[in-house]
Formats: sequence, C-alpha cells, structure tokens
Amino acid sequence: MDSSKRIAKLRQHMEENQLEATVIINFENQYYMSGFKAITYSRPILLIIDQQQTSLVVPALEENHAREESSADQLFVYYEHPEKSSYGISHLEHLKKLVSSYPSGAKIGIEYHSLPVTVANLLKDSGFELADIGGKIAEMRYIKDQQEIDLIIESGRLVSLALSHSLEKVKPGITEMEIDQFGNKALFEETSTKHPNATLDFFAMSPSGLQRSVMPHVFSNTRKLEENDIVVHSRQVGLNGYRAECERTFFLGRPTDKQKEAFKAAYEAQLAALEAIKVGITAKEVDNAARNIFRKAGLEQYSIHRTGHGIGIGLHEEPSLRFDNNLVLQEGMIFTIEPGIYIPEVGGFRHSDTVILSKDGTKLITEYPRELSDLIF
Repeated sequence: MDSSKRIAKLRQHMEENQLEATVIINFENQYYMSGFKAITYSRPILLIIDQQQTSLVVPALEENHAREESSADQLFVYYEHPEKSSYGISHLEHLKKLVSSYPSGAKIGIEYHSLPVTVANLLKDSGFELADIGGKIAEMRYIKDQQEIDLIIESGRLVSLALSHSLEKVKPGITEMEIDQFGNKALFEETSTKHPNATLDFFAMSPSGLQRSVMPHVFSNTRKLEENDIVVHSRQVGLNGYRAECERTFFLGRPTDKQKEAFKAAYEAQLAALEAIKVGITAKEVDNAARNIFRKAGLEQYSIHRTGHGIGIGLHEEPSLRFDNNLVLQEGMIFTIEPGIYIPEVGGFRHSDTVILSKDGTKLITEYPRELSDLIF
C-alpha cells in the first residue's frame, strides 16, 4: 500500500496549522501512514512525521519485520539486552533525540485519544505545545482509495464465503466455537489458494440461546446448540489489513411468535438503512431510517447501539451511523449496516452487511440470504 500520498496530505495539514511534527501512537494510524503493523504493542512503537522525513521507533524484536514492511525513511531500534543498550533501551530515548532538533515552543501534533502520559510529559517538558491531529487522520481514513476499496471488496467475498460455510453445517449438539471453525477452515483454504503470502485478520462469534444472544459483543464459547436455539453469527475478515463484515441471525428449529416479530423488525430496519444510505445524506438520517422501523414495531427501547460504522483498517472506524452525527456521507466511504435489537428472554436480532458509497450508487459487497425462511435450520 503506497502511503506517500497520505504523508503528503498530512504534511500539508501540518504546514497549514504550523505543526513542526506529528507523533503517531495509534497502531491503526501507524499502519495507515507507514504500512507497518505489529502483533503486539506492549513494547511501544512510535511513528514521527515532519516535513523532511518519517521515523519509526520499534523494539528490537520488531526490527526485521519493520525493515521489511515499513515505508518509513528512518528506523530507530531500542533494546532489552546489555550488548546493545548503548543504542537505546526505551522508545522515549529515541523520541527525545528526534525532537531535540525542533525549535523550542514549536507545536507537535499528537492523537489525544491514544497519547500516553509518558509521551505527553516528555514533549511538554521539552518545551513543545501539543495539538490534536487524531481527528484529521480519522477524516483522512473516512475516504478509501481504490487500493483500499479493492481489498475490502475481496474481504467482502471472503467473509460471505466463511459465513455460508458456517451456517451450512449448524445442527444441535455442536458448540458455538465449532460454528466459527467451519467457516474459518473454508476461509483459510480459499485465502491460501487465491492470495499466496497474504496476511489475514479474522474474527467470528456465535452467541447462542436466550441468555447469550442478547450480548452484542461476546466471545464464542463451548456452549452446545440446542433445538430451537437462536444464534447471532458475526464475522469480519481483513485481507492484507482491510476488513469487511457480515452477520446473520438464524434459528435451529422453530422460532416463537415473539421471535418472528423481532426478527421481522430487525430485518426491515436493515433494509430501510440499506435503502437510505447514499452519497449526500447525513449519517443520522441512515440511523433514523432504521430506528423508525423499530419505533413502529414498538421495539425501539431494545435498540441499544448505532445502525452502523465505518470499516477498513479497524474493526470499528469513524464515521458512526448514529442519531447525533450530522456528517454528510461522501463517495469512497465504507460502512457496516447492522441495526439490532436485544430483548430479554426473546433473543438478539441483527444482520450486518458492508457497503461502499459511490456517485453511481451504493454497492453491497457482502451477501447471504436475510429472510427468515432462509435462516431456519
């Protein structure tokens, strides 16, 4: 992924706002700006961008990985063993040296929502003024370029495939974790065949039954499915760092009348949001389209989250499709559409699909039947 245009756009913003440099802590933003993503960040990683160069600070165990994947101009490494301790044993040592050449009193861009106190104190003690730049980077990430779009489209195909393989094999007696595994196996086989040497992020959860399906976010466990269970099967797949999402609510046997009513409301709410979302309307209008369905059904009190969110590098990204967001939607934005309701002793009900906005219309990139008759097994 070419990050040079992103760096140039950020530098233009920095120049316009008199920022000497930007220190990026958020790992998704680091990946967006440098192409480097680690498995764990318990050892801090920093990306420093000024008008002349980009510098990546990593622990020694990430050195080879960073040299292979990062587009940063300079790599600074800190160590945990005595033989190389003279080169630095802390990310803060490298940061202090890197910013020492900047004029005293200069403004440094930082991400308020990701900034550790240790980094903030170092910059302040060095005489710098701090200014938030996290919102600007988030806005840049709103709009996907063609490379990002192509990856997310393929992720949409892969996540739909995995979901279909999971649902084809559901039956009483299997566990929630086995539901996930059926799709994972198909996902791994397809990805290794079609995309050799690719990286794959994936997530699945299948909360089942009346007690667990009302939890929107909960890990799959070893609970065994029973006759007439309700299950909310959720999936995300990210090919080379870019994700798509697909979710379906299904039944193992006959749903009750109350479950049919709730399913119908969630199904129609998603259709209303899918119909509403397009370039030029506001985020809250999409949310309201779904909520109107729940209101008419007398179930709005059970709708406890937004109608959808941006998706890409992150599992959940801005913009949010929620009641108080006046943002006008633009071409190149990508969203999940997933209004849900969660009713005690009845169950949780949520479908999710991923859509791309363009001037030619809204493109649905995930697909699996949504109607009740197709989701009773």
